[in-house]
Amino acid sequence: MKTLFLIDDNISNKISFYHLACFLVALPFDLFYSQLVIISFAIHTIIHLQENRLHLLLNKIILIPIAVYIIGLIAICYSTDKTEGLNIAGRQTAIFFIPVLLALNQLNLNKYKFQLLKIFAFTCTIVTVYLYADAIHTLFYFHLPVSTLFTTAFINHNFSLPIELHATYFAMYTALSLFIFLLSALQEKLNHKKILYGFCCSILFAGIIQLTSRAVFAAIIIIALLGISIFLFQGKKRIGFLVASILIISITFFIITKVDAFKLRYVSELKNDLTQTAINDEVLEPRVVRWELAWSLIKVSPVIGYGNGSEKELLKQLYFQNKLYISYLEEFNVHSQYLSFLLRAGIIGLTVYIIAVFFGFSIAVQKNDFLFFAFMLLIAIVSLSENILDVNKGIFFYSFFLSFFLIANNTEIFYAGNRKTY
Repeated sequence: MKTLFLIDDNISNKISFYHLACFLVALPFDLFYSQLVIISFAIHTIIHLQENRLHLLLNKIILIPIAVYIIGLIAICYSTDKTEGLNIAGRQTAIFFIPVLLALNQLNLNKYKFQLLKIFAFTCTIVTVYLYADAIHTLFYFHLPVSTLFTTAFINHNFSLPIELHATYFAMYTALSLFIFLLSALQEKLNHKKILYGFCCSILFAGIIQLTSRAVFAAIIIIALLGISIFLFQGKKRIGFLVASILIISITFFIITKVDAFKLRYVSELKNDLTQTAINDEVLEPRVVRWELAWSLIKVSPVIGYGNGSEKELLKQLYFQNKLYISYLEEFNVHSQYLSFLLRAGIIGLTVYIIAVFFGFSIAVQKNDFLFFAFMLLIAIVSLSENILDVNKGIFFYSFFLSFFLIANNTEIFYAGNRKTY
C-alpha cells in the first residue's frame, strides 16, 4: 500500500501526482474537497506551465471531450431559461478544464496510470467497508436482526446515504474499482497480493449489489461477458472465464430472486420503469412515461432542441398536464443523458456526445485498454437512464477518467509536449 504513494520523479511532478491522488481519494466525498484539489492542481499547473505544451490543446484527444461542453454553451443562447442554462454550464466547467489541465501538466499519466487507479480503487473499497460498518452499527443500535441489512431500509440510496452520494454514481465508482482490482489480480505474481485484490473485489461486488443500480449491474454483466473475455483472455482461458462468469452471474441472480428487497429493486421496479402503466403501487410514474413525454417535445424541435437549461421547465409543464405530480414536484429531469442532449441541443448536441463516447471506445480498442473500455461502457449504459452530466459527481467522474485514459493512452502526446526546443 505504501508504494502506491511513492514515485521517482522531480518535485513538480511529485506535487502533480499527489494532487491527482488526493482528487481520486476525495471523489466519493463532499464536492468541496474535489473542487479544492482541482483549484490547487490548476494553480500548480499554471505556475509550472511550459510554452511548448500549449499546442497539445489543439489535439483531438483534448478537443473532442471539450466539444461536449462547448455545445452546451452554444445551446444557452436560445434557451428559454438562460439562468438555469448558466447554472448547468457552471457545474460542467470540469468537462472543459480537466482535459486542459491534464494536457498542460507535465506529469506522465501513462507512467503512473495504475498507481493512481489503485489509489482510487482502494478508496472505494474503504468507503464500501465504512458503509457496511455504519449499516451494521445501526442494526445493533436499534437491536435489529442482521437480515434487516437486506431490506429496503439499507439498500440503494439508503446504503450510500452516510456519504451523501447518489447510489448510481457510487456504484459506477465501485464498478470501475472492481475491474481495476480484477486486472491487478490477473497481472500480479505475488500470491498475497492476489488474495488482497480478490478480497477487495468481493467487497466491491457486494457493495454494488447493495447499491442496486440496475444500469451499473447491467454494465458489469456486459463487461464480464464481452470485455474481459476479449481483452484479457484467449483460447481455452477465454472459454473458462466465460463459464465462470456465467456461473457467478447465475448465482447472483438466484440470490437476488430469493431476497425480497433485491427482487423488488432489480426485477419488479425494472418492469415498472419500462411499462407505460405501473405494475404495482411502488412506482406510480414509470420512467418510460417521462421518456415518451420528452420524445413528444423532441419531435417538435429535433435539430437544435430547446436550449441548455430549458429541460426541467418544459418537462414540468407536461408532467402537470399528464398528472405526473410526483415528477412535477420533484422537478425530475428526463433521466437519460441521450434524451437530455436531444432536448437541450437536438441532434447536433447528441451527435457531439455520441462522437465523444465512440472516440473513447475506439481508443480503448486500439490500445487494448480493458479498463478504458470498462469505463466507457459504464458511461454509455448509465447514460441510458441517468443525466450523468447534470450531477457534480457524475461530471467529475466522466470528465476526469475520460481525459485521464485518453491522455495516458497517447504517450506521444506526453513526449511531444515535453520535447526540448532549441
